[in-house]
Amino acid sequence: MRYEHIGKDLFIRNREKLKAKMKPNSIAIICSNDIMPTNADGTMAFRQNSNLLYFSGIDQEESVLIIAPDFPDPKMREVLFLRETSELIAVWEGHKYTMEEATETSGVSTIMWNEKFESTLNTLLAETDNIYLYNNEHIRNGSEVETRTDRFNKWCREKYANYEFERLAPIAYNLRTVKEAREIELLQTACDLTDQGFRRILEYVKPGVWEYEVEAEYLHEFVKNKSKGFAYTPIIAGGGNACVLHYIENKDQLQDGDLLLMDVGAEYANYNADMTRSIPVNGRFTDRQKDVYNAVLRVKNEATALLTPGNSIPDYHKEVGNIMTRELLGLGLIDQTDIKNEDPEWPAYKKYFMHGTSHHIGLDVHDVASIYTDFKPGMVFTVEPGIYIPEENLGVRIEDDIVITEDGHHNLMRNIPIEVEEIEDLMNS
Repeated sequence: MRYEHIGKDLFIRNREKLKAKMKPNSIAIICSNDIMPTNADGTMAFRQNSNLLYFSGIDQEESVLIIAPDFPDPKMREVLFLRETSELIAVWEGHKYTMEEATETSGVSTIMWNEKFESTLNTLLAETDNIYLYNNEHIRNGSEVETRTDRFNKWCREKYANYEFERLAPIAYNLRTVKEAREIELLQTACDLTDQGFRRILEYVKPGVWEYEVEAEYLHEFVKNKSKGFAYTPIIAGGGNACVLHYIENKDQLQDGDLLLMDVGAEYANYNADMTRSIPVNGRFTDRQKDVYNAVLRVKNEATALLTPGNSIPDYHKEVGNIMTRELLGLGLIDQTDIKNEDPEWPAYKKYFMHGTSHHIGLDVHDVASIYTDFKPGMVFTVEPGIYIPEENLGVRIEDDIVITEDGHHNLMRNIPIEVEEIEDLMNS
């Protein structure tokens, strides 16, 4: 892999946490993702199933992990199945895991080639009552694509219809919500790479540069530092494009006097950063831009202070709405009449700040977790308020990634320039 060795201890510990949550005489089966097609014989870059990564560290297609904590033979309580390589595969696709490498990566001692999967599964199921299968239960999932996991689940439920099936997703999501120290280290690396990219951009941006050129500068910085690239499709939005929340065309030329909103993050070892910064294309904020920027920054700082143990997203978002309302009043964008007449389901502040302030982040950019779970140490959130004023061709969003700690929080992006004066100094140095 491009990234440095993570270490098997993380994955051993993750499997132990899973075993403690499983019913007696159960097995859990977790499949890799497909290599997704494009057109003709083309494919997308491979992106591993986050749960298989979380429990094994194996970053390769056609892999399956079985966990059977109560099986009588200790050697069969964890079994990892891999695609067997060959000279032809090595020539065309490159190196694949050997059994020894898979053990060193995952900590799983028993490695088998995929040809032994079905016979081994039959052996394991002879001593099993329950089968845990994973389904994508993310609340934002709307995909109509049938995945490798979907196909396997369908096959498994038909072939072993007499067994009791259990949902793996609630257990996996609950475990993944609170990060281990090693995971936070990997997230910090992703954030540090994002910092390097942003500093590069501060030296590069000027009137006449194109949005896609900015995108290319980020990608160069990320990839040369062992990242696969962007954690998600980047938003590079100059002027009024910043008021389109999911603007990803990145096709326009940057104009003198505009702000440039950049929602960008680096990936590292499949962990993701998620940063937004808004900078003046010509290196200097106008007074109005500065007022709006500092209003957003104050909301971000006050929202960050609320990311502490015991709070929850519904209560948190309600309070952030109150903070944003105060700032919009100060900017003259809303008035007391707007507030008095507001729809409680769509408060007045939503006209200029229409999205949520925070989401979980980790192996997935919008990481898996219940929004109703109280904040706990080890959870990692974005904090990303924004103000969008289409009539002024102006949009500002500022975003950092925050770890909840025992006594408050820790900002993984604390070193990324954020103050008006710091940004202007770096752009004009």
